[in-house]
Amino acid sequence: MPILARILTTLALGLLMTTTALHAAEVSPKVNVGTQEIGLNAGYLLPHRLTTDHTTKQEGPAFMPYWMMTLTDPIGDSWYRGQVSLGAEMVYIQFQEPILTHGIVFAPKIKNTCVALDRVRPYAEFAGGPFWTDLAGKIPEESSQFNFVLMAGFGVSYFLTNQVALNVGYLFNHISNAGTQYPNLGLNASLPYGGVFVYFLGERGDDTTPLF
Repeated sequence: MPILARILTTLALGLLMTTTALHAAEVSPKVNVGTQEIGLNAGYLLPHRLTTDHTTKQEGPAFMPYWMMTLTDPIGDSWYRGQVSLGAEMVYIQFQEPILTHGIVFAPKIKNTCVALDRVRPYAEFAGGPFWTDLAGKIPEESSQFNFVLMAGFGVSYFLTNQVALNVGYLFNHISNAGTQYPNLGLNASLPYGGVFVYFLGERGDDTTPLF
């Protein structure tokens, strides 16, 4: 965990220093329909034992590269005014507790980003898909290496430039094999994270945002 924190801190400071000059002109970032987003988030998985039958304290670092595309213009005319984007995310988890094991998921992802606060953009997100882990079979809650994961949460982005932004957020994770094999108590966890993303290929008439 300390190594992960140092990596994220170094990344954030580096981006802040290299984008200060570009941020001089305070122009609100404009994201057009068709704009694509590539990002990398990293966090640390923390267990939730919701019943007395849940005894495993699964935890470890997680790395989450993703791609998304903006599907809509801003919808609404109040604080909730936002844009919808759709894409895919890969999540790699290295379980360090209770034993060193691994997990990987590839999931479709949808996000609604509020655009009413200029460079500060709160968002809500949901993702879910197939999940493989060799932790299963070594713990009492799960017996199958092939599972499904649902992830839902919220976060906030801060635009350093019109194309580069930092993320901090939270995801709740539920892992289950959907009753295909027993036992199947499921695993639940919190995943606080931070990261960075860039926009590119956004073009639409006079609203085209200058990109890399």
